[in-house]
Amino acid sequence: MAASGPRPLEGVKVLDLSRVLAGPWCTQILADFGADVIKIESPGTGDDTRAWGPPNLPKAEGEPGNGESAYYLCCNRNKRSLAINIADKAGADIIRKLAAEAHVVVENFKLGGLKKYGLDFESLKKINPKLVYCSITGFGQSGPYASRPGYDFVVQAMGGFMSITGDPAGPPTRAGVAIADVATGLYAAVSVLVALRHAERTGVGQQIDLALLDTQMTVLANQSLTYLVDGTVPGRLGNAHPTIVPYRVFEAADGPFVIAVGNDGQFKLLCDVLGAPDLAADPRFTRNVDRVRYREILEPTIEALTRKHPRDPLMAELTKGGVPCGPVNTIAQAFQDPFAQHRKTVHHFTRDDGVDVPTVTFPGKLSETPAENLREPPRLGEHTFDALKDWLTISAGELQALQAAGVVMDRDTMLANLRKTGT
Repeated sequence: MAASGPRPLEGVKVLDLSRVLAGPWCTQILADFGADVIKIESPGTGDDTRAWGPPNLPKAEGEPGNGESAYYLCCNRNKRSLAINIADKAGADIIRKLAAEAHVVVENFKLGGLKKYGLDFESLKKINPKLVYCSITGFGQSGPYASRPGYDFVVQAMGGFMSITGDPAGPPTRAGVAIADVATGLYAAVSVLVALRHAERTGVGQQIDLALLDTQMTVLANQSLTYLVDGTVPGRLGNAHPTIVPYRVFEAADGPFVIAVGNDGQFKLLCDVLGAPDLAADPRFTRNVDRVRYREILEPTIEALTRKHPRDPLMAELTKGGVPCGPVNTIAQAFQDPFAQHRKTVHHFTRDDGVDVPTVTFPGKLSETPAENLREPPRLGEHTFDALKDWLTISAGELQALQAAGVVMDRDTMLANLRKTGT
């Protein structure tokens, strides 16, 4: 369903100086709700993730290089790409002019990396006092590690996440996705919206300082409080839960599935379905606090029962009885599930060259102001001239001169140059 009136962030101009995942994840959310997001990229190479394949989209006939990578596609829909050499003084001057027109700047340069171009917060707020300036780094704008480069994998390790992830007998393990990056992107979007509201009310912008390590420690959630409340240091439990039992993967006769019992009533229902009401009456298992204490006895007992049943009929009975459970799907099975079909989890763009471009949609279903999928992730420099003309007063002659000097580059010119060099 499309919005009937103006989109909620229509008119908000976002200058996106970020790349890879956390920053682009933030700006994609803003773009989904109508913000005009201009993605600033280096001519020739662009966002690092463009090269993080395979897999890649098919490239157009006669186009050099590779098509856009799946990694790049996951976080760049609804944006426009402007290829500009930010290291060139004239390029930095254009960015400054764009920032003067922007409501939001999102950047993830290393600490102080934009100051030499006059594009740091202190410089830009002089020309745009209402500017919301979101800085994303590994370790923040201050502190003992501020100057270090920060990658998600490093942060998962330093933030304690890997120490609680994986099999107890195995090594510390990272999550299967860049969880610190994604969570930081979400917190960044929330922070930007809060700061925009403040700027609307007061006319005063601000800098948002987001560190991946801060975020990673925040999303430890109950595990962090376990330590802070009484000094207990959580460890790896595989698929088990530290404070809820039974709450893990169990084997049925024909494959694994998850049982997630959240209270004592659900445990009794589980025992009834498994034909073992005596388990629910056993004083060792009646209350969750006791089930946690005796998990090494209880969980093998439950699995011996689940192994007697085919998985799908057992899950159907458990679901009917009100016991939370679900299959352990592959990603393919998850996307083929009727749930994903009904919820329109995947949207397909058809690019002007006929290439199908899939995207995973914003998950929130807003009844009056839904997220919309209006533009596929841009090809490098695809909107250079249009974006500059939309935001700035600039003539065609000026644009041609800037391109001739290598300051800005449109997609067609970049492709022609690549064909000449054979790259």
